[in-house]
Amino acid sequence: MLKRIEAFYDAVPRSSARAEDFGPLTLFVQEGRGWPYYARPALGHTGEVPIAAVEKVRARQRELGVPEAFEWVAETAPGLRAAVEASGLTVHEHPLMVLAGEGGAVADPEGVTVRVVEADDPGLESAVAAPYGAFGATPEPGAAERVAGRIRAGYTRLAAAFDASGTALAAGQHQAVGTVSEVVGVGTLPEARRRGLGLAVTAALVADARARGVELVFLTASDGDVARLYGRLGFRTVATALIAEA
Repeated sequence: MLKRIEAFYDAVPRSSARAEDFGPLTLFVQEGRGWPYYARPALGHTGEVPIAAVEKVRARQRELGVPEAFEWVAETAPGLRAAVEASGLTVHEHPLMVLAGEGGAVADPEGVTVRVVEADDPGLESAVAAPYGAFGATPEPGAAERVAGRIRAGYTRLAAAFDASGTALAAGQHQAVGTVSEVVGVGTLPEARRRGLGLAVTAALVADARARGVELVFLTASDGDVARLYGRLGFRTVATALIAEA
């Protein structure tokens, strides 16, 4: 299962990024607008990673003007953490969770409608903006058009919880590669929290993934409390996702 997830992690950025080879590490560089990517262990590499390789990647990230960031799974690349920390980066641990079974059903919370959002949906822009607002940010220029393009290309599926006025209060995405998909970017506006909206959006994404033939659905929870919420849908922690940043 972790090997399938590793193959997914290597494949999914390639739809919008180029991969630069640094021996035991691969740096993904965003092509055009969008979230900047990160470095990961090269697919299949499980041994030690020299500090020099980490520092070489960090120098390249500084040259490109992108965040000095690394993401990996502790259990599949145990040799990376020591080198990353020795280079001066801080490592954060997050539960990596896989869905067991079909996933639990969640009724739409009172006063909202949860639905999958297509590229031509009038609620697209609001749905794209909601997760940004969840973290006090605003979408970068062209974000909605970029997501619409990914939806049309089949790379991304978007779901959102809308209030009666058609404003998205929560939203998230899943991205499939073959029969594996990751639920990402689920966020709820601060004023709409504690209503179960994020869980309802996640359930809609899971249902959409299953309907499209996805066999393995996974996600990374921000912490143990959030992991317990996802556990209500049938997600179980199987490993530890590590994110390092300056």
